[in-house]
Amino acid sequence: MAHQHRSQAHLSPSSDTRDMAETADTADTADMARLLAPRLAYFAGVARTEHVTRAAQEMQVPQSTLSRAMVRLEQDLGVDLFARRGRTVSLTPAGRTFLGSVERALAEIERAAEEVRADADPTAGKVAFGFLHTMGAETVPGLIQAFRADHPRVRFSLVQNYGEAMIERLRAGELDLCLTSPVPDAPDLVALRLDEQKLRLVVPADHRLAARRRIRLAEAADETFVTLEPGYGLRRITDDLCQEAGFRPRVAFEGEEAETLRGLVAAGLGVALLPPPAVPRPGVVELTVTAPRAAREIGVAWLDGHPDTPPVAAFKKFLLSRRGNLLPG
Repeated sequence: MAHQHRSQAHLSPSSDTRDMAETADTADTADMARLLAPRLAYFAGVARTEHVTRAAQEMQVPQSTLSRAMVRLEQDLGVDLFARRGRTVSLTPAGRTFLGSVERALAEIERAAEEVRADADPTAGKVAFGFLHTMGAETVPGLIQAFRADHPRVRFSLVQNYGEAMIERLRAGELDLCLTSPVPDAPDLVALRLDEQKLRLVVPADHRLAARRRIRLAEAADETFVTLEPGYGLRRITDDLCQEAGFRPRVAFEGEEAETLRGLVAAGLGVALLPPPAVPRPGVVELTVTAPRAAREIGVAWLDGHPDTPPVAAFKKFLLSRRGNLLPG
């Protein structure tokens, strides 16, 4: 009767009724999975041996426990999985159908267990590490190279993104830790300052300021700026520094990557506040900003209270040991 009621609900034109029926179906599915899961390995063992006593011996469980589990499994499903002849059993057609799916499910569980064990292995585990795009060309490769001198088999899952996106991935459990800027301040995170990186005003090589070596940022108040998009840490720092210098930047282009901005500057499309490049870029001149103090803090962040696997703990300790010496010289 319950099944008939759910079918009628699905045919109803009322969206509220449909939603209620779909919620009930989802709950029924979850309840069934919860009921069946503990018995699936038992079922596969009995199906493989076709003998309850032998299966109980192999799985090291009392025969009575195994027999009761199979009876309850059939009751929960509402179908006969075995044809019984004493302690010998054989699969019914329904049992053979069920066995195929059970074996795939158990294999997937075993694969997942092996994967998480491998990721937590102290010598060959995995670290999910996020970092800013501007640190991908030189800083992060150098850090990983130095770390792997003592941990040669540790693996890395590397994610380049802007700060806010990486923080969200930390909270979602997709990253173990990340290098970001500005250093975040949030109650659910642990964030520590590691280093500081000076920012420069980048201008085209034929710009009126290109002959200068130093500049006060206020002198660029009338310039057109190219910047990263809102939400990026460097964009926020740029806006704050310009405000401190007494103006709001006129933004002509917004991008997602610092080296793209350098290309736009080289093409004469504006000026930009950027960290030093990994390799000097032709067509631009980089000026030291004397006022206000133009720099960004680089920090490492992780989720507070989140347990570390041994490889993550080792890499975190390594990063903290590089305080003040994180960035290439």
